[in-house]
Amino acid sequence: MVQNKKKTHWTQWKSKLIEDPVLPYFVIEGKSTVQPIKSMPGVNRFSVDELVKDVDSARQLGIKTILLFGVVSNRKKDDLGGNAFCPDDLISRAVKEIKDKIRGVTVITDVCLCAYTTHGHCGILTGHEGAIDRRKTLKALSEMALRHAEAGADWVAPSAMAKGQVAAIRQKLDSNGFHRVNILGYSAKFASVFYGPFREAAKSAPAFGDRREYQFASADSARALRRIAADIREGADMVMVKPALAYLDVIRQAKEKFRVPVAAYNVSGEYALMKLGAKKGYWDEQAALAEIMTSIRRAGADVIISYHAKDIVRRKNAEKKTLKSFNGGE
Repeated sequence: MVQNKKKTHWTQWKSKLIEDPVLPYFVIEGKSTVQPIKSMPGVNRFSVDELVKDVDSARQLGIKTILLFGVVSNRKKDDLGGNAFCPDDLISRAVKEIKDKIRGVTVITDVCLCAYTTHGHCGILTGHEGAIDRRKTLKALSEMALRHAEAGADWVAPSAMAKGQVAAIRQKLDSNGFHRVNILGYSAKFASVFYGPFREAAKSAPAFGDRREYQFASADSARALRRIAADIREGADMVMVKPALAYLDVIRQAKEKFRVPVAAYNVSGEYALMKLGAKKGYWDEQAALAEIMTSIRRAGADVIISYHAKDIVRRKNAEKKTLKSFNGGE
């Protein structure tokens, strides 16, 4: 078993994230392309050139950390998800462009095969319906993580829920000299209906079956906590609970039980639900957003990943401006 390394920059990184959320992005091929996502109002898919522009704008707004998901066309998908870890893959190109052109942005990359496979599952299949070939999957995920590290990613985030994925990736990174690239483990990832809009955005819905073989049942918090413990032993620098709102109790248990940072993913369905309710006039969007973010923080999350990130930072900036004015300026 890989021992958890002690070289994490969490102390420095925490100061960047404790107040501000992580902003997810969907990256597509092509140029000069921005594709609105119907089920997620205000969220788009971006070609790499347009992504750089939006990340630069977000950075000026005050967002310091982003999470990248790759979305490839059906013609580039295969049973093995080869375009996830091929030379010059989409996400590695995006990371290079961001790092070359924008200062002060921490880049996290998703490491999973679902958006790159014809079958839409998170790993390479054995031939039995929905069953994952663990050995081949771990090799592919490790190669994918290495590509991202070589491109300049600060963190890699394996979300495939393959047993041993953190250990395999840590070993791959360390053996290639990337000791300082950290791992965010999708440790407690529950099988949830709230992933629906994401699967539209990433074009990653399973072609058959579901992901309950490798994601946790909603009532199985004990199993989720065991996986968190395993990921920490294998070398995870931070662990995640996903989704956030239906699993606030798991966030609290993880925070109290383990001595590592805990991230919560405020997922696509939670985002869409909030936006739809606000559009219908059921609640005030800003007030609801403040209440939701407070609840996730109160549960114990050190980091929140949210599609609301820009709205959250705008609100914080406005509050600072109001306070500054009230206090008579500098």
